[in-house]
Amino acid sequence: MEPPVQPGALMPRKPKPDIAALEEQIGHRFGDPTLLERALTHVSAIAAKGARVDSYQRLEFLGDRVLGLAISDMLYTAFPKAAEGELSQRLADLVRKETCADVAAEWGIGDYVRLGGGEAQTGGAKKVAILGDICESVVGAVFIDGGFPAARDLVGRYWSERMMKPRRPLRDPKTALQEWAQARGLETPAYREAGRSGPAHAPKFVIAVEVSGFPAMQAEGASKRLAEQAAARAFMAREGVIDTKERAAQ
Repeated sequence: MEPPVQPGALMPRKPKPDIAALEEQIGHRFGDPTLLERALTHVSAIAAKGARVDSYQRLEFLGDRVLGLAISDMLYTAFPKAAEGELSQRLADLVRKETCADVAAEWGIGDYVRLGGGEAQTGGAKKVAILGDICESVVGAVFIDGGFPAARDLVGRYWSERMMKPRRPLRDPKTALQEWAQARGLETPAYREAGRSGPAHAPKFVIAVEVSGFPAMQAEGASKRLAEQAAARAFMAREGVIDTKERAAQ
């Protein structure tokens, strides 16, 4: 049995994680290890020194741009028939903070991030905002250390599958239905209120969507906007534009 810690004694430090294991997970061995160290340093860990430039903030700024360029290149190649609007929507989903945080969590970055005492006590190593920022800062660090090819390889390893399987619908149902109708030379879908129920503080709206040459489709929602979206989604599901799994995901 270990002796009790005496008052005023220092608590033993937590063993420093092996940075080589993180490099292996990322897939890049740094020629300048200080770049990775800076990429993992939150501003709260160095605020007392007043040297904010020693935190990951500058690398995050750079990494954000590098990530956007790398993914834009991937999208341009992977979807040769996609219009600019679709490419932009796909890009926005792939570079959003939540996606970057998922990648950082996959790296196990929370074990390596350097935080100040207050941020560490409030669970900073698990916060989406911090994980997303550090993901971008690591991309920036790899870019400086190995150039764009190294950064592009990193992005390709961890974003390719996400690119092919977006987590969110790329377009809202009304926009998707309108584009579907326009592509077939049909008039813009029309929406009309087909019914309303419930108390004033919690109404339920029934909206019907009509497309020339097709039976109308109705759906209910807590607002007209939600009911319109639901009607458009139901219409596309009925006509086979989207399958039932996609309908449920939306």
